[in-house]
Amino acid sequence: MAWLTNEQLIEMGFASFGKSVMLSDKASYYNCKNIRLGSNVRIDDFCVLSAGYGGIDIGNYIHIAVFSSLIGAGNIKLADFSNISSRVSIYSSNDDYSGATMTNPTIPAEFTNVHHADVNIGRHAIIGAGTIILPGVTLEEAVAVGALSLVKKDCQAFGIYIGSPVERIAERKQDLLELEKKFTNSRESV
Repeated sequence: MAWLTNEQLIEMGFASFGKSVMLSDKASYYNCKNIRLGSNVRIDDFCVLSAGYGGIDIGNYIHIAVFSSLIGAGNIKLADFSNISSRVSIYSSNDDYSGATMTNPTIPAEFTNVHHADVNIGRHAIIGAGTIILPGVTLEEAVAVGALSLVKKDCQAFGIYIGSPVERIAERKQDLLELEKKFTNSRESV
C-alpha cells in the first residue's frame, strides 16, 4: 500500500489528525473537513469514508481494513483500540424501505424519508469481516461482532455477538484492559 503524506492530508482538509496516520492513497475520503483522526490510525486500500454533517471521529490505535465503508449524515465514532475488519459497512444514514417514500440520493428530500442517527463503536470493539452496522447503534466497550453479521440494535459491553440480526452468544475476556495499561505505560516510557 502507498500512504498519503502529511502534506497531502493537510491539502485534503481533514479537520484534524494525529501522529503516525497511515491512510491509503487508494481509499476514498469525502467531506474531509468533517473527519477527525487520532494517532496511530491505519486505513487500508479501497475503503470509503464519506462524512456527513455529523462527521466521522476516529480515535487512537484504530485499523480499518480493506473495502470497508463509513457512510452517512449522522456522527460515526470509533473509540480507541477498536478494529474494523475487511468489507465492514457502517451506516449513520438509511433509506426508508417500506415503500411509503422514494429512495436514493438522486431524489429530492421532500420525496424520501432518510433516517440519520449516530453510531458509536466502543473501546476495544472488534467487528468481523462483512458485517453491517445500521444507524443508531452503539457497540459498548470490548464488544466482538462475528463475521457477516447484521447489527441493528445496541450491543452490551464485553459481549460476543453473531448472526443476522446479531444475538449475544458469549462473554469476552477482560484481559485486554490490563494489556492496555501495560501497553500505555510502555509507550509513556519511550
